[in-house]
Amino acid sequence: MVHKVFTWRYGGGRVFLCGSFNGWTERIQMINVEGCATVFQRILDLQPGYYQYKYLVDDVWRVDEEQHCVQDGFGMINNVAYVEETEILCPSFSAQSLHQNQGTPSGGSLHKPVFQLPINEIDVLRYRLSLHLSSSTVYDLMPDSGKVFALDVGAAVKQAFHLMYEEGVAVLPLWDEQNTKIVGMLTASDFISILLQLDRNRAILTDEEIEEHTISAWKDIKFRHHREVSGTSQPLCRTALIQAGPDESLKDVALRILHNKISAVPILSSSEDGSCPNLLFIACLSGILKHICRHLRRHLEFLPLLQQPVGNLPLGTWAREIGKSGDRLLLTLRASEPLSSALNLLIQARVSSVPIVDDNGILVDVYCRSDITSLANSNGYTRIQLDQTIISQALEIADVTSQSRYQTCTRFDSLYRVMELLSDQAVRRVIVIEASSRQVEGIITLRDIFSYFLA
Repeated sequence: MVHKVFTWRYGGGRVFLCGSFNGWTERIQMINVEGCATVFQRILDLQPGYYQYKYLVDDVWRVDEEQHCVQDGFGMINNVAYVEETEILCPSFSAQSLHQNQGTPSGGSLHKPVFQLPINEIDVLRYRLSLHLSSSTVYDLMPDSGKVFALDVGAAVKQAFHLMYEEGVAVLPLWDEQNTKIVGMLTASDFISILLQLDRNRAILTDEEIEEHTISAWKDIKFRHHREVSGTSQPLCRTALIQAGPDESLKDVALRILHNKISAVPILSSSEDGSCPNLLFIACLSGILKHICRHLRRHLEFLPLLQQPVGNLPLGTWAREIGKSGDRLLLTLRASEPLSSALNLLIQARVSSVPIVDDNGILVDVYCRSDITSLANSNGYTRIQLDQTIISQALEIADVTSQSRYQTCTRFDSLYRVMELLSDQAVRRVIVIEASSRQVEGIITLRDIFSYFLA
């Protein structure tokens, strides 16, 4: 059983509490908080689960409109509460205002909670996840020990992508020694942009120039190119580093990643002498999702939405034949198409991967942005001709197993199963296939899951 505090803050002569925790059969009188004439409270011992409830204030049924409300199957508006094994008291009330009632017995006999969710299940789940992520911080993601890499902006591009390939990392923080701070992030997308530019300028660049180019020089070229494309004549002005602190909430970090369309943020803390920040961790959506799955695993029977087939939910990108509405349609490529087609598609469509299919639409493999770092091995990127190399050859160079980069599911697999697959840091997308034919029907990414939950 769990102590659950119910609070009515809006005054009245006599206030009672009634809800699904006692079958709506008994009115439990609430106690006026000493020193606060308008606040009434009651602590009940409840089993973990979802409950609907409302207040009877001076013979008038009321709900607290500042708390989460739902409409039940009879059209009545009730408050809703989710009780978990470790209950978190409402942050709007201090411990001092509650201590008078900590010993108050819970009146009435209690029955098993009503596990049926209200009609609008997604609102309840979003509310529950919002509370959990708001009360969790980056510290909850950080391991007790580990290593994190940062690379000087003066290092050669060749060295940077060798490190990314050898360590299997998708992003690298960039350190500016002159200003003693982290100034940016190097990603697989940067490597793709570099390859595309090399392909365009190969005739005017020598191998030595390619080998000696620094990260800083390539970032400058990229920045000037973006300014030329946008047509602005304003002075160069770089955007500030998108970062987070270890004590920030996981909800804030997830929203920052989503809104800025990035894959990860560096977690920085101030040094004791204030001279330069310490790089502690790289936070990404897969780590946050793993934290969510660990929390929800104990409560699946109370959250039927998580057991819904993903094909019934408005998330993911789908093939036109599936008939699901949405702004995006599934993009696929053939293994015989040139590598340049895959790279341009990844950049222009702003996607992290593209399914590779045969002539019948059957899944063969997936080409991901992170696969491009394999070309750093043996300096392959200095010799490869993007238009003359086909995708199947590039995948051979990558020499990775399909299970390490993606997983598959069907339209009938549950939302929670897909979430668990995506919580593996190496798996950033789940390909939806037809079970018997393995024809590709859709793709669900980490960003899809978080956009759905945090909408």
